[in-house]
Amino acid sequence: MRFRVLGPVRMAPATPSAAKPRAVLATLLTQANSVVSTHTLIDELWGTEPPRTATTTLQVYVSQLRKALLAGAADGRQPLLTRPPGYLLRVAPDDLDLLAFEALREQGRAAHTRGEYAEASRALGTALDLWTGPALSGIPHGPTLESSAIRLDELRAEVLEQRIAADLRLGKHQELIGELKSLVHDHPLRETVHCHLMVALYRSGRQSDALDVYHAARRALVTELGVEPGPVMSRLHERILAGDPHLARHGGPAPTSAVPTTGPSAAAVVRLPAPVPDFTGRTSQLALGRRFLAAAGPGASRLLAVSGRAGVGKTALVTQLAHEAADRFPDGRLLLVLRDAGGRALTPPAVLTTLLRWLRDPVDTAVGGAADTAALEPDEVLHARTQGRRILFVLDDVVSEAQVRPLLAAAPDCTVVLTSRQPLGALEGARHIALDVFRVAEAREFLLRCGGESLRADPKAVAEIARLCGSLPLALRVAAAGLAARPHWSAEDLVARLTDERTRLAALALGDLDVRSGLLAAYREAGVQERLAFRLLGLAPLPDFPLWGAAALLACDLPEADRHVEELVRTQLLEARPCPGRLTPKRYGFHPLLRSLSLELLGAGSPGATERLCRAYLALAQHSDARLAPGRDRLARAVTPPPGIDPLEVVGDAALSWFQEEAAGLLEAVRQAHAGGLWELCFGIASASAGFYEAGAVWDDWELSHELALDAARQADDRQAEAVLLQSLAALDWQRHLAASSLDRYRLAWHLFTRLGDHASAARCLSGEADVVLGQGRVARAERGYVRALTGARAASDARGAAHALRGLALVAVREGRFEEALGRLAECERWARGVGDRRWQEYTARVSRAVGEGAGRAGLPLEVRPGMWLLSSPAGA
Repeated sequence: MRFRVLGPVRMAPATPSAAKPRAVLATLLTQANSVVSTHTLIDELWGTEPPRTATTTLQVYVSQLRKALLAGAADGRQPLLTRPPGYLLRVAPDDLDLLAFEALREQGRAAHTRGEYAEASRALGTALDLWTGPALSGIPHGPTLESSAIRLDELRAEVLEQRIAADLRLGKHQELIGELKSLVHDHPLRETVHCHLMVALYRSGRQSDALDVYHAARRALVTELGVEPGPVMSRLHERILAGDPHLARHGGPAPTSAVPTTGPSAAAVVRLPAPVPDFTGRTSQLALGRRFLAAAGPGASRLLAVSGRAGVGKTALVTQLAHEAADRFPDGRLLLVLRDAGGRALTPPAVLTTLLRWLRDPVDTAVGGAADTAALEPDEVLHARTQGRRILFVLDDVVSEAQVRPLLAAAPDCTVVLTSRQPLGALEGARHIALDVFRVAEAREFLLRCGGESLRADPKAVAEIARLCGSLPLALRVAAAGLAARPHWSAEDLVARLTDERTRLAALALGDLDVRSGLLAAYREAGVQERLAFRLLGLAPLPDFPLWGAAALLACDLPEADRHVEELVRTQLLEARPCPGRLTPKRYGFHPLLRSLSLELLGAGSPGATERLCRAYLALAQHSDARLAPGRDRLARAVTPPPGIDPLEVVGDAALSWFQEEAAGLLEAVRQAHAGGLWELCFGIASASAGFYEAGAVWDDWELSHELALDAARQADDRQAEAVLLQSLAALDWQRHLAASSLDRYRLAWHLFTRLGDHASAARCLSGEADVVLGQGRVARAERGYVRALTGARAASDARGAAHALRGLALVAVREGRFEEALGRLAECERWARGVGDRRWQEYTARVSRAVGEGAGRAGLPLEVRPGMWLLSSPAGA
């Protein structure tokens, strides 16, 4: 092993001596072959108050690590790479003990599931031999390393417990007693360890010692936690008291079965997890489920299907229903998970066989003994064992309709409640409940129930945690448990760790509670093309995106994009959001945590996809701007949209509606283009959106987009773009009454345009500067500016610039009481506006002309100075 984190952090050939570089190394190793953001590393090293030089200092540490890593690289390649938004450390599976441990753990779990206990013991024991001490020891821990250390130590305990379970299956009970006594001493509250010791002692003929272990464990649980032993330990205690001969056989059921398999008590089999103690909300879904179970029986539906994405609380809901319905199913209530430990779907025969094993004893009475059923097929045996009996089967995590149809046919007298990640609409006669995330109030209540007093003191943070977790129950539980496990954290500390979208899922892992694993399961079951689509669509703007945006990101036409996104919707990886009455009647969006997973899986991103998306936004914005404000954009360099996206089909003549619906996407496209160094796309999108920003008074987006675009223009050394953006920002400053800044920007833009020989744009700057001066009450100077602007616009044949200047001269005439002149100027302005095809300006000149003609100007009433903007000062002589 070249790297070790399962114990003191070590690296060959030489471990860094300083603590902080070792912490950087450890953080990168715990997320080996994945990008770790600079923000995460800074947070790990310095917490919430990093020094001003944190980024530079981190770069020094990375440089030191690179030298050490390169010295030990057998192939001479640098394994530590810069990958936005941080760094990626490439590590081969055999070079890191953590990767080897995880591989052996999976091998052992899979072997245990298959019943190959010797192989399971070997693999799990080898995994444990990799440990040399507490995980990640010998270095200071920040939030990421502390979370990783807790998770790894919990995994170590889990592997140890499973290895012991495999050894018990192999009959090694006597050899295990000493090891288990030591573990019980070190972990007095781990019920599984106590159960293993009880079984080992019982099988060694030490029944009284096994009972003593139970009583000692019970005292510890009651004293320390105020709770009784769980159902597994309690049932094991009962079996030992009863002298259960099946438990005494080393090939018999593991102590976690907790289900009687012989004797009269087997007639009412109960194999359900305990109900969730902090079950919250779901009022309407519980009511539907209760009504179903109350009516289930002959002549009524006997199948209830609960669907929803991973982590949404399906199992908790059906478990709650099953416990409530105990009186209605006196012959048994059984829950079976239809996937194995590795997440693979159980085959229909495996489902039937498992249920038969649970029900084998009652059948001996029902059909005259096991010998009478030996020649029957499993479905025939199950039919015989369930016929006429009131049993509730709870089938958890069903993969498909085909997986459960044989069971439904074999047990027609039983009631079945199942859960699945996607709706199983092809199941005949089923009632359906679609389970979504918590409502806002439910999410907050659930957090408070799980997190206790540490959260009650900060309702604002509770609301933010719920938002960042997307109100997903599993994520909320992990967040609350993380706070409870770290009493030195405040709710605000957790909020800070959840804020970074690309590292949010890492903060939602604690022990065996891992949000990422549940979400990954659905992703891995999708097809190859859908997985690619899932990753790329994470680049789409928030909060949602249209189908054409998906087509641009996926580099396909609209019908193909529709197929991909609808399949992602079907598998609960994407949400369809109907928008009736809007230009785009249906949009798509991610649950926040699924978007985090998408971005995490995408890693360094896809420059090609980002470029296609931004090019689509630019083409559609140019098309829309040309209809909203013809001739406005002096930076309109024609761009071809990605194949399959036709602006006439997407926008048509509904330019304003398109801008309103895509405002958030336009701003995000500017950000992405800037971050990706796509300078021309960045300033092109911003410039093409300026007309909408002005018309709709969308000032914040105007400023944010144009500041990024101005930087992009300067990065590209594009003086024309720089001048256009300065002119637009000057207009924004004027509308915000920032006269000095507006004048400075207009003058700078005018100088740039003049040097470039763009006299039309330079004349427009003169009109803008005159607007500012007029607003300051310097009417004569403003008039001179408008006259110069009109002269320049006419010389350049710039119809829109001429209309601007004439509008300004009309306002000057109104201010001076020259109303006939004002009407003449407005009439000429209207002719120029008509010539350029701008209906908005034509309507504006008509409105102002009516106001002047009717005496509104004489009376000193507000006068519209541009479409949608009003001059509040009174004209001279009023």
